[in-house]
Amino acid sequence: MNKSDSVNYGPLTGLIGTWSGKKGLGVALDPDGLQTSLYYESITFSAAGEVSNAEEQSISAVHYMQQVQRRSDNKIIHCETGYWMWDANNNSVMRSLAIPRGVCVLAGGSVAVNQEKAFVFDVHASIEKGDWQLIQSPFMLKNAKMRDFKQQLTLQGDKLSDKQTMILDNHGKIFEHSDVSVLLRQ
Repeated sequence: MNKSDSVNYGPLTGLIGTWSGKKGLGVALDPDGLQTSLYYESITFSAAGEVSNAEEQSISAVHYMQQVQRRSDNKIIHCETGYWMWDANNNSVMRSLAIPRGVCVLAGGSVAVNQEKAFVFDVHASIEKGDWQLIQSPFMLKNAKMRDFKQQLTLQGDKLSDKQTMILDNHGKIFEHSDVSVLLRQ
């Protein structure tokens, strides 16, 4: 990857930096009922440069590290790393992420500017269909399979709103898990 200062990060430019949020909410509607979890998190985005794919596609990438901690006991409950990528020629975004549970996601979608002049990133991946895929270890496929992933990230100045929804299959019981949070630039 070329990390030159001349890289055009497009709408990803505003992500670069450190963000934190203190009021995250995870909600799972599973067969046992509604379960909620309150958390706080930090995400650091850094410029990763530009890459050329097969000399036909040029994408700029921003690397990120995220750590999520439960508010009740400060225990780390989620940690992930990945990239947000922007393809200027197609005005499209991609998000790749790896979770140390044996789960990887490659989601793709669009970025638009809404009426409040915020950048809205929408990405999606599915295990069953489409170009954007979920990869999971044999254990996760058998015991806690993620079937679908959707995320909407809204960037407005120094405020970052995040909504994620996953459809999970836990031993044959299908349920939805969603996370919502607001982070501020540090």
